[in-house]
Amino acid sequence: MLKDPEQIEISSKKFIRKSIIAFVIFIIAIFAAIFIWKWIHRQPDIAGSPKPIRKVLSLDEKVFSKVLSDNHLVKTYPESAEAKNVRLNGDLGLKSALDSSWKLKIAKSPGDTLFLTLDDLKALPKTEITFDFKCIEGWSQISHWGGVKFSDLARRYNLLSQSQKNYVGLITPDKQYYVGIDMASMMHPQTLLCYEMNGKPLPLKHGYPLRLIIPVKYGIKSLKRVGTIFFSNTPPPDYWYERGYDYYSGL
Repeated sequence: MLKDPEQIEISSKKFIRKSIIAFVIFIIAIFAAIFIWKWIHRQPDIAGSPKPIRKVLSLDEKVFSKVLSDNHLVKTYPESAEAKNVRLNGDLGLKSALDSSWKLKIAKSPGDTLFLTLDDLKALPKTEITFDFKCIEGWSQISHWGGVKFSDLARRYNLLSQSQKNYVGLITPDKQYYVGIDMASMMHPQTLLCYEMNGKPLPLKHGYPLRLIIPVKYGIKSLKRVGTIFFSNTPPPDYWYERGYDYYSGL
């Protein structure tokens, strides 16, 4: 049955009217987005990010930190799934020559510093993990790591009082790279100080002699070539936080 020409004309007018309204809304949305973007970037910076963005990142930290527990474990894989060529991303803290007399420096408190050799660390129970290492840039790769749980080290060297503090700071020997990590994540059962990768000694470019592997966080927290570890109740300096990233960086 053919439609009345008058009805066709009314339908056509409705379509045109709706199209005009949609176009106007689209233009308004574009101008609103530009206005909001400019407004955000006129706000004062806090640690490398405009204040509104930093507030969102801080909220993200509060939410994710409430979820973390010893029962919150990342998925692990069989060793056969490990990447044979582990991706290298960045050489911060690795540009200076490694001192042959390297020792891990643990600042327990002012005037009380513990120095550990690689052999001291290897004498502790060894833990291995194969997991999907995730980079904040968007890529991931299954890799295999071996070393000592930080929680095991804390128990062996009587760092339990230090572990009551809120944060741990880690710094490379050349002080060019540094991270701050909440204590709950540092004491997590999957957090390792690693001296092996894919069953072999850690390569220089991946942080030999010792690096952090913390699966519950993005890779920016897994500092290569650990030189110093210290403890604090306030957030320690963090390289990427100072450049606008999320301090917590949790998964």
